[in-house]
Amino acid sequence: MFNKKQIGDQGELIAVDLLTSKGYEIIERNWRFSRAEIDIICKKEDCLVFVEVKTKAYTYFGQPSESVTPRKSKLLMDAANEYMKGKQYAWRFRFDIIGILMKDEKVYKIDHFEDAFFSEW
Repeated sequence: MFNKKQIGDQGELIAVDLLTSKGYEIIERNWRFSRAEIDIICKKEDCLVFVEVKTKAYTYFGQPSESVTPRKSKLLMDAANEYMKGKQYAWRFRFDIIGILMKDEKVYKIDHFEDAFFSEW
């Protein structure tokens, strides 16, 4: 099987494939601000979407998407705010989570949670 980094990298590739097959335009990958990293920034129609990808090889401690903690959500919101300020973007946006369960390199389960959490600003 893969190590943790390889599982994460593979999960992000799977997430990009999923998003593009759903008609999303990928704008950025692994965009960093301070201590936060936004895995995927994409656009669908008139909405900017910030995507957190969580990939696991097992569910002993819950589903992959359940590992997005309130602290992680706050870091993502801060980074998204900075991204939008830098681009002077002030329209629709949302935060999605894509959870991927890797059984092996070919078998996996994908859950895409649109509008997974709400920004308070």
